[in-house]
Amino acid sequence: MAEMIGGALVSEVLRKLIKEAKKFKNFKPLSEELASTMERLVPLTETIDSLQNKLNLDVGELKGLKETIERAEIAVGEYRDISGLRRFKRTREIEQVNKDMQKYCQIDVQLLLLRNQLQSTEANNNNFQTVFKKLDRLSAPSPVFRQLCSVPVLEKVPIGFDFPLMELKKKLLDAAVVRLVVSAPAGCGKTTLVTHLCHDHDIKRKFKHIFFTVVSSTPNLRLIVQHLLQHKGYETVTFDNDTQAGNVLRILLEEHKGDEDILLVLDDVWSSGAESFLENFPTDIPNLKILVTSRFDSLGFGYNYKLKPLEKEDAKALLIQCASPPDHASDAEYEHLLQKILERCHGFPLLIKVIGASLKNKSVTQWKGQIISWSRGGTVLDNPSRVVIDRLKPSFDALDSDLKQCFLDMGLFPEDQKISAWMIADIWAELYGNGITDKEQFILSMKYLEDLASHNLLDLLPLWEKEHEDGFYNEYFVTQHDILRELAIRQNESEGILERKRLTLEIRNNRFPDWCLNPIHPVVVNASLLSIFTDNAFSSPWFEMDCPNVEALLLNISSSNYALPSFISTMKKLRVVIIRNHSPYLAKLTNLSCLSSLPKLKRFRLEKVSVTFLDILQLQLCSLKKLSLFMCHFGEVCHDTNEIDVSKALSSLQEMDLDFCLDLRELPNWISEAVSLEKLSITNCFWLSILPEAIGSLSKLEVLRLCGCCSLSELPETTARLSNLQFLDISYCLGWRKLSPKIGRLKKLKKISMQRCSKCELPDSVRNLKNLEVKCYRGTELDLREGLKPKRKNLKVQREKHCFSSDMEYLIVVWNLACCLSQ
Repeated sequence: MAEMIGGALVSEVLRKLIKEAKKFKNFKPLSEELASTMERLVPLTETIDSLQNKLNLDVGELKGLKETIERAEIAVGEYRDISGLRRFKRTREIEQVNKDMQKYCQIDVQLLLLRNQLQSTEANNNNFQTVFKKLDRLSAPSPVFRQLCSVPVLEKVPIGFDFPLMELKKKLLDAAVVRLVVSAPAGCGKTTLVTHLCHDHDIKRKFKHIFFTVVSSTPNLRLIVQHLLQHKGYETVTFDNDTQAGNVLRILLEEHKGDEDILLVLDDVWSSGAESFLENFPTDIPNLKILVTSRFDSLGFGYNYKLKPLEKEDAKALLIQCASPPDHASDAEYEHLLQKILERCHGFPLLIKVIGASLKNKSVTQWKGQIISWSRGGTVLDNPSRVVIDRLKPSFDALDSDLKQCFLDMGLFPEDQKISAWMIADIWAELYGNGITDKEQFILSMKYLEDLASHNLLDLLPLWEKEHEDGFYNEYFVTQHDILRELAIRQNESEGILERKRLTLEIRNNRFPDWCLNPIHPVVVNASLLSIFTDNAFSSPWFEMDCPNVEALLLNISSSNYALPSFISTMKKLRVVIIRNHSPYLAKLTNLSCLSSLPKLKRFRLEKVSVTFLDILQLQLCSLKKLSLFMCHFGEVCHDTNEIDVSKALSSLQEMDLDFCLDLRELPNWISEAVSLEKLSITNCFWLSILPEAIGSLSKLEVLRLCGCCSLSELPETTARLSNLQFLDISYCLGWRKLSPKIGRLKKLKKISMQRCSKCELPDSVRNLKNLEVKCYRGTELDLREGLKPKRKNLKVQREKHCFSSDMEYLIVVWNLACCLSQ
């Protein structure tokens, strides 16, 4: 065999051996595995054969491969002639041969190929010589510049990172954590924190080798490996492709395999192309850990630690460190100035440092002037150094075109507010959901929210961990750091006021902006999104304004009595109207009739206003698809519709949501006449105790959600006529006693959620429902499994996840939440 290899091409010898191994079926799958390994080796050996003469390659360099092939030939040849213990021994030898083959297939031969390919270009590039030596014997060549991948110098211990450092350090020292991501918006101090971590005594004692490299928005693997090589003392190398760079990277990292622990820090990794880039970094080296910083949450590269802005005291300490106190300022005055500055920094270390540096050694007048400029519409992004905008804007630039539009829309909402995720989804569904179904519009809108959250450009927060079915996001809220909101506003200001796609009109102390005051002609606004803010002092009459292109209108009010502007009636393209009261008290709306002449209005939402159902019905919004009422007050329900034909007045209404409407005790009977209604959600309406008997007339109703209606105890018998009902949610209806025996008639019913309904039992008639899924309280689950499930093969019972320890805890939490939302 040795002679055969010496005189023949390696690839031909392998083919003969593969053919021989496949003959012996009696020791499959071992022979198949060996043959498969050798087949993967054939293309590599063919390349070697073809390059022998061209590259003057000596087959003697493949001594290890020749010896392994000889062992394979002996093992395969003898296997058929032995048995018993000898066959078992030979089997173990074949297993080892296969492992050695795989080693050559994966590492050794590829390195030989790479070495000789590099040698072929030696005439044009002599600086590869050091890499050749490295690949041959992994020895240490003469040193060159070695600081390219060193941890940045930490001039002073950063303020406010003690707790994050402790948490991150604990994770990094956890043996189970191999890959770790630190994420936060730009300017929160991710790099500072990780640099501080790398200088920590315990980390330096654990990791004898710490490599720190900046990746940025355009990752360059070849350059990073070049820097690592130089850092280790080798000369500069140029790679033909990322595969070559990846192979050398593995060799460099494996140099310390089983020796000393390695920490590789990849700073500022962006989401674009991150998955393919990070795949080049091996995670199977036992003593290697990889730490990544990113302004994105969506890398999917191990455990994600989300860094938060600084707490108030830490932010204050950092500002004091960066900005010396102004001369001649009293302690009280200085404290007041500090607090005003901190209000605009929002805990972002970058902002605090930049603004602090701009105020260092400045007079009291300049401190006060900075604060006054902000009160007059200036932002922290207007800092002359442009450091802040230059750090934040790349996060916006990295978004695709759809997400950019969604992010810009966020500038229309008030600062320091929790915004309903469902409300934002309603806007985006109408603006960006053309050509798809309503359900697809909603899914797409929620995807946009989740994508922006993964980019750390907003936060998507559940009010609690309580689960909901059917994509119910009514209890999810969106928050956004004010500095990111200011970034959105800044990006919207590229055009003139009256030409912008998004326009915000702020009216403070009854003073209108100059641009909207024209005594001769109505102001023409070309915006498609219009947001109007008024304070609690607003009482002025509205001016005339022509808004022919407005598709979404947000009215943010704070007064107890509010007359809607008459110019709304001219917005013939208007599809979404949202009226949000930010006052702790209910607002009384007048001039609602201006909404009656809107032919395309599809979504209407009211928050914290006093309104009657009859007021809404009289608008006769025949195009309205969704009506949302949040924390509204209705007074006594009037059942007399004054001869209004509800089926025509609300002929398109498909969805109706009532949430935290605390005075709601009953629904008006006319709701049963909204014959197009498909979803009816009444949530957290604690005093609702009765539903109209006529509810059974809603023949198209698919979803009936009554979550958190604690005073409800049962459904009307007529619900058995809801022939299209697919989902019934009575979760957290603590007073519920029974479900009607007639529920078994609802042939399309697929899911019942009855979490925390510990006193409610399912009737035997549910046996008639095919593939029914029931989500219930843990005690109810046991009863169902013992009672109904043995008789119903298609019944799926799922226990609720633990959220509240008792019914009383749930009531306290929800009541406190209601009080909080009302303020």
